[in-house]
Amino acid sequence: MLKPKVRIGMIGYKFMGKAHSHAYRDLPFYFDAEAEPVMQAIAGREREGVEAAANKMGWASFETDWRKLLERKDIDLIDIGAPNNMHVEIAIAAAEAGKHILCEKPLAMNVEEARRMRDAVKKAGVVHMICHNYRFVPAIRYAKQLIDQGKLGQIYHIRTNYLQDWIMDPAFPLVWRLRKEACGSGTHGDLMAHSIDLARYLVGEISEVSGMMETFIKQRPLGEMSGGLHAKTESHLMGDVDVDDAVAFMAKFENGAVGVFEATRFGKGNRNSNRFEINGSKGSIRWDVQQMNELELYLEEDPQGIQGFRKISCTETIHPYSEAYWPAGHIIGYEHTFINLIHELMRGVARGESPSPNFDDGYRNQLVLQAVSDSAALKKWVSISE
Repeated sequence: MLKPKVRIGMIGYKFMGKAHSHAYRDLPFYFDAEAEPVMQAIAGREREGVEAAANKMGWASFETDWRKLLERKDIDLIDIGAPNNMHVEIAIAAAEAGKHILCEKPLAMNVEEARRMRDAVKKAGVVHMICHNYRFVPAIRYAKQLIDQGKLGQIYHIRTNYLQDWIMDPAFPLVWRLRKEACGSGTHGDLMAHSIDLARYLVGEISEVSGMMETFIKQRPLGEMSGGLHAKTESHLMGDVDVDDAVAFMAKFENGAVGVFEATRFGKGNRNSNRFEINGSKGSIRWDVQQMNELELYLEEDPQGIQGFRKISCTETIHPYSEAYWPAGHIIGYEHTFINLIHELMRGVARGESPSPNFDDGYRNQLVLQAVSDSAALKKWVSISE
């Protein structure tokens, strides 16, 4: 039987556009997926840039207006990699046009937008997914299995930190990721959203938070992103930074666990340090994205004298997704998290199901993000509620 083809229309072609394009292209090489992604069209505002991206990354065509993708009958799924302030308009329009949707994180600028997006995809009956790619690291998937099997016992703690340093230079320009009107929040929505999603995935729902936020550099020269996390200054004029540079919060979970979360883009020497540790009554796990193939595991049931954290190389065929790649010990990288995600997305489209994390997860993530922001402003504990 021929596999169904899912014709992709992608909006945005820089950092995440490159990661998503690579995943669409490489998926059939590694997985016998239930549906085949077809790189039909890519959209971006600048004709020269989007045409060059289409040619380089393998897209069949391009548009300079994302709305054209929704009008095309040869597009089945819309991949949203545009800035955060465009997510709600594109997602709702795509749902109303009957297109399946993959959206970058955070889902929206605020809770109300996230709620509207969630309601729109459910009303339209389209498949929807949000791109929290770290869920698809084999080591994290395996950690989830261990927790669900009760290997760690009752979960007591999670502590996370997500540290970067790419905006520490005061001369780094005021790009869209540093303007509230475009991104909604700074480090909070960019980095902390990932930590919140992993905590919800591994530990459970958060019930209450107490947070703080800080902006260290208040003004920057005007400029724009130029690819990856690089930027170029376009003016000697200065603009106000109105988003957070760093955020931290404490959390209580519905199952009784507690958490401590930190995210900053002012962690000198940390290019992309995403880490967590989870402690339970029978054991603990640790993970660090910069050794993403490894999971550190401590089990209380080990005999005394040899107890201690062991490193598991999650590259064996028994580990989630690993069988699709290389022999044991031959590690995979950041780009493979997106391939694994797209594998789940194609299965979801083929079966008419929305894989997790989907817009429900994005909405619940947004509730926590908002509660932390409210707590920082009010200087008190805030409950997570509808």
